[in-house]
Amino acid sequence: MEINERDVVGRVLRASTRGFSLGTHSTHLDYKHDFGAFVKVPIANDRGIFAIGVIYAVEIKDDLLISELVMAESIDPNVLRDQRENRMIPVEINVLNIGYSTQDRFIHSMPPRPPMSLSQVTLCSVSEVQQFTQRHDFFRLILNASEVPSDDLIAAVIRMAALAYPDAARYTFLVEAGRSLTRLLGNDARRLSSILSLIRLN
Repeated sequence: MEINERDVVGRVLRASTRGFSLGTHSTHLDYKHDFGAFVKVPIANDRGIFAIGVIYAVEIKDDLLISELVMAESIDPNVLRDQRENRMIPVEINVLNIGYSTQDRFIHSMPPRPPMSLSQVTLCSVSEVQQFTQRHDFFRLILNASEVPSDDLIAAVIRMAALAYPDAARYTFLVEAGRSLTRLLGNDARRLSSILSLIRLN
């Protein structure tokens, strides 16, 4: 399958079936790297199965030169612009796996194997996001993930998914997502209310 370079998010640094970290550099940062974005990557030794994940952390790394500039009393604007526009400052992005895809279906569970290091990570297409979010079984994987800001992440993921739907179907998706959250968090009204408030921010 041919990959559109505009959809490339980065390359895998390290991985497990739970999730993975990928790297890129600061000049490439854009909407593809947003908190809550849906991404995919082929799993190890199988080009037909893709792990599906959502971005939950983006970290811009420092280096010795940046540390020195930060400590400087003043920075020449030309030097600052050169650092931001020309140097390849490394960026590390963390992804939580929420499912995987085979040739003909999406499964809301951990992928059978992690991706290999240096595998190319791409943004999921609008169609893939729609198909994956027809069911909400993956909500539990986000809500139960202790290593991520789960409440903020589930809200961002639902908002992101809603944008993949046409205007006429978006409201229905959001209502159904709210009902699914209510079923999962029926015994924690405070947490449910907080998440629903976060979804309504946009």
